[in-house]
Amino acid sequence: MLVAQIKSPQETGPEELNQYDLVGLGSGIYSYQHNKSLLDLADKLPQVTNRRAFVFSTTGAPITFGESAITKALEQHNPLKEKLQSKGYVIVDEFICAGFNTNSFLRLFGGINKGRPNTEDLKHAEEFAQNLSKSSSASLENYKTNH
Repeated sequence: MLVAQIKSPQETGPEELNQYDLVGLGSGIYSYQHNKSLLDLADKLPQVTNRRAFVFSTTGAPITFGESAITKALEQHNPLKEKLQSKGYVIVDEFICAGFNTNSFLRLFGGINKGRPNTEDLKHAEEFAQNLSKSSSASLENYKTNH
């Protein structure tokens, strides 16, 4: 099980993130990148050495199954990933799923991705978290064994 505190960028500070061995940062995608407050938080993070992080999001873009479509959707994570990597974070994994979108002209048609994230999306998110938990436990044991 992945035990985590969930906080908004306004509820946490860069110094607080230093106490965690794994940090997850994510939000909905707005204009092809994460929420501005999250990007601002990433800008304020201090330099670290090989800290582990994961990135996640919901996107209003239509995501169809298929590796190329998912790879294209994950490109929306690049601005946040680049900020984290420039601060010394290692991105261990990332997750994305569709989210309801009524931006701009889409509201005239009732939006897209209605009902998303759905039960299946949440199941995939849970599997993602379980995999992070397993890799976190394995990494911690490996660290303890070698140090």
